Amino acid sequence: MPQFSYTAAMDSPNDTQWPPEQLDVKAFARDAAQLSGQAPLQEWERLSEASQPELSPPALKWHAQGELQVHTGAPDQVWLHLQVHAQMPLTCQRCLNPVLTPVDVDRSFRFVADEATAMALDDEAQEDLLVLSRTFNLLELVEDEVILATPLVPFHDVCPTPLPMAVADPLFADEAAQPAHPFAALAGLKVVKSQ
Repeated sequence: MPQFSYTAAMDSPNDTQWPPEQLDVKAFARDAAQLSGQAPLQEWERLSEASQPELSPPALKWHAQGELQVHTGAPDQVWLHLQVHAQMPLTCQRCLNPVLTPVDVDRSFRFVADEATAMALDDEAQEDLLVLSRTFNLLELVEDEVILATPLVPFHDVCPTPLPMAVADPLFADEAAQPAHPFAALAGLKVVKSQ
């Protein structure tokens, strides 16, 4: 299981340890609590499947902050702000060698009561909507967001090995080396006269 550390807001009366695999999102937001942690990439199952074993990236680091926005005459809004930094070991699509690719996430999520509410508000909301839960898996969200932020076509800024610039085909090279005769096409049209 990925390691994590807990930090409560300074004015929070609640010093409960918030398990990130079963987070009570509303209570977390109400207390303006924070969670942060890091873990080696190998401990994130889906991320390690997509990575190159030749490279040893630094640990994936994440930080989450809860926020309860109080609105007069309207329901309170539960928010979660998430930041993640990772270096994904991927395959360069130019030279096909391993490349460490930085992936950064900085997103905010608003939680709503149920799936139906999320679907109804999805078109008009500019923020990402998630369903409120007392057992929300924050670590799954961290992994999801890194997967979504990982580039589809990773590459080195400067590849470590020179790239071939032409196809090496000996037959093509031989034909290209012989200059074409300007009337070569006409030779096939030449009519041989019988004597």
